[in-house]
Amino acid sequence: MDRRLLGALGESMAAADYRKDGYEMVAANYRTRQGEVDLIVRKGKLYVFAEVKTRSPGAIAAPRESVTRHKRQRILLAARMFLSERELGDVPVRLDVVEVLADGDGGFSVHRLENAFEENG
Repeated sequence: MDRRLLGALGESMAAADYRKDGYEMVAANYRTRQGEVDLIVRKGKLYVFAEVKTRSPGAIAAPRESVTRHKRQRILLAARMFLSERELGDVPVRLDVVEVLADGDGGFSVHRLENAFEENG
């Protein structure tokens, strides 16, 4: 499967996983000059900024391993920009990594790593 299509399917699966747990979708693929956030969801006052990593069967490394320190910093900058643009102030924030693994038979498993990295990352 094409990498771009696999990534889009993974993001869709991750969004569905958040929705089933009562989160509201706020934005997808939010981009700034500083960085990008794959998914932004909200539950109550909590905003979650999620990096989604999708892998096909036989991937050598765990998806979370591709979220480098540099990538974490760019996600954090984009999250700050999002909050600033919307004048959200001091709302509670969580930064997640969502691993989506394709099983090769058309199925996917979704694993959320909540608070996956610290702000000083």
